[in-house]
Amino acid sequence: MSGTSGTSGTSTRQRHIAHLHLHASMTEDQYADVIELVSGITPHVQAVPPNAVQLDLTSALRYFDLSPYDMVQTTMMRLQALYGIDSSTGLAGNRMLAAMAADASAPGETTWVRTADAADWLYPRPVTALPGIGRATAQTLGRYGLHTIGQVVDLPPATLQRLLGTGPARLLAERARGHDPRPVTPMEPAEHLTADLVLERDCLDPAQHHRAVLGLAERIGQRLRGESQIARRLTLTVRYADRTSTTRTRTLPEPTGHSPALATTALDLLAALGLQRARVRAFAIRADGLRPADSAYRQLSLDPGDARARAAEAAADRARRRFGPGAVRPAALAN
Repeated sequence: MSGTSGTSGTSTRQRHIAHLHLHASMTEDQYADVIELVSGITPHVQAVPPNAVQLDLTSALRYFDLSPYDMVQTTMMRLQALYGIDSSTGLAGNRMLAAMAADASAPGETTWVRTADAADWLYPRPVTALPGIGRATAQTLGRYGLHTIGQVVDLPPATLQRLLGTGPARLLAERARGHDPRPVTPMEPAEHLTADLVLERDCLDPAQHHRAVLGLAERIGQRLRGESQIARRLTLTVRYADRTSTTRTRTLPEPTGHSPALATTALDLLAALGLQRARVRAFAIRADGLRPADSAYRQLSLDPGDARARAAEAAADRARRRFGPGAVRPAALAN
């Protein structure tokens, strides 16, 4: 349901999470200003780059003696008055519901999904509104007439497991019932990781270019997983023999630290440059939009090969930690 006015008697034990979509194109400095502003309302602020923030208002409500709805309206008015930024907001008892409510809100509006009403609010919504539901999962469910969240909730667990597999079915069932235990985790929005490679001599060979970028993507993936982080964007910089350079950036299909996904995007960036016979001196890859790996949902996958690839990657990471970084290498990078 959509909130249009505040109420009193808010329980301090009930979590109140706000998700604000910021309808503006911002620089990193402007985004940092927004984070600083909302941090004056509650210290529990999580950046959701490039244009959203999440706030845990639970402890701030008693201090300001405001209802959750009024607190959100105050925040939106401050953003508009100080920075001219319009926003739309979702308010709910957990991060997932708050984000979904924000998606359902027009600019300047707030949708408040109260905990007691969450099941009814979710029931008629399309299953694709849930985070992590990609095209393949939606098509599989659609073939069996499962188009809404309510239809998934009503389905016996064993039937859903036969359709999707045990792991994906369990995750989908939890999300369809509105469950999300993730906390709002304060962090800096501008963190990044960089890996670069200076070639021994100027290189004209496209196969060597491909190998170099693949190796850098693998290094970035290992570092992300080692620090339990995921990245939202990749930037590829190519430096040439004449000391000029070209830089291209692309947003990943979903935040990830999975090396094959990073490599696919990095190699797409390389292919888009059309280097042909360019004399390349160095490559660099930067991963930014970083966030904790447990703070975001990964898209449900029906491909058993994806699960096997991730399990093999985790095993390789363990081997590297025990025996050194050169203990396991992708076949494409083997000497």
